[in-house]
Amino acid sequence: MPDRPADRPSDRPAEHPSDDALDHLSGRPSGRPSPDEARLYYAARPSPLVAATAIVVDCAGRVLVLAPPYRADAELPGATVEDTQTPEEALARGLEELGLSAPIGRLLAVESRRPGSLGRSLLAHVHLVGPLPAKQADALPSAGGSPAGARWLTPEEAYAVLPARLAPRLRAGLAALYAGSLAHLVDGVPQPGSPAGLDPGRRTALEHAGSLDAASHRAARPKAVTAASVVFTDSVGRVLLVEPSYGNSGRWNLPGGGIDSDLGETPRAAARREVREELGLDLPPGRLLGVNWAHKPGYPARIRFLYDGGVLDAAALARIRLAPFELLRWRAVTAGELRALVKPSLRRQIEACLRARAEGTGPLELHAGRPVDAPHEKKERKKEGKGKGKGKR
Repeated sequence: MPDRPADRPSDRPAEHPSDDALDHLSGRPSGRPSPDEARLYYAARPSPLVAATAIVVDCAGRVLVLAPPYRADAELPGATVEDTQTPEEALARGLEELGLSAPIGRLLAVESRRPGSLGRSLLAHVHLVGPLPAKQADALPSAGGSPAGARWLTPEEAYAVLPARLAPRLRAGLAALYAGSLAHLVDGVPQPGSPAGLDPGRRTALEHAGSLDAASHRAARPKAVTAASVVFTDSVGRVLLVEPSYGNSGRWNLPGGGIDSDLGETPRAAARREVREELGLDLPPGRLLGVNWAHKPGYPARIRFLYDGGVLDAAALARIRLAPFELLRWRAVTAGELRALVKPSLRRQIEACLRARAEGTGPLELHAGRPVDAPHEKKERKKEGKGKGKGKR
């Protein structure tokens, strides 16, 4: 069991109750309830208390933080679960009281807290709300009925103003959002088997100490997202690209998609399936040209297998039937046109694969589209470079 933070609820004086459920007492806009009123209110409620917290984000990645006049501390939007409500229903009610109508998103974190000054343990569900469109996000702080002091903050700014019992919850919830996972906390501390929120250094220490059981080890290890793509060219060497109906408009991609590894699908089988689904062509992929590794801190690594699709003649191109609702159009482009149509990393991947296909080399190990040389190849080039230098002298 990890060390508990020094500011756990039981350490707070009774005259300043601040359990999460108290944050969401409704019907008291004119002033903060007294400790006696709060205790009487919660004494009649079952244990544990159940609360729902919203991490409301906008398209810029900012977080909505509240500072109601009846609270000394900043808080996150939320509500206490009443009667037969689910956490999602309670949270929807709480957001409506803020003048915010938005779908309740996926579960990001679950936190349990030991009894504090109110004598109740707490179970908090943390849900994503948003990203809110810019127009809705800008209107929220000034909306009628919205609590005073509602503001959009960057995550770092929000960590600084939120009380110590809420900042870790926000941090773990955002980590789960970026990682596509779920966080498990007790008294604000991510647990050893938490799939998200656990500090990498602490995870490594637990692994080296043999402190993680098999299930916790599997849950806490970093995850990767895998995909398979196919490089097709036409008879004059132009590359076949497709324009998705989702994401940024004007951004093109290679035919391909995610690998359904949970169904036992292999990268090669995924490449063939995606080409069949997207283009209507049932063609077996050729040889593997490269494997690309891309990583952004806080997000899962992305691994793409790139296969040679060969040359499509005019008859094959005429048989293309795009997947409805998924792709808008296809086109064949020259290498010089790639820069304006695809992301830089994908452009480098395509260019590297075209070279490997022309030279009969590969499969290539690519990092963000850049070939990574094997150590012995680097040594050989250094030797060659030294030899050339001596010859010139």
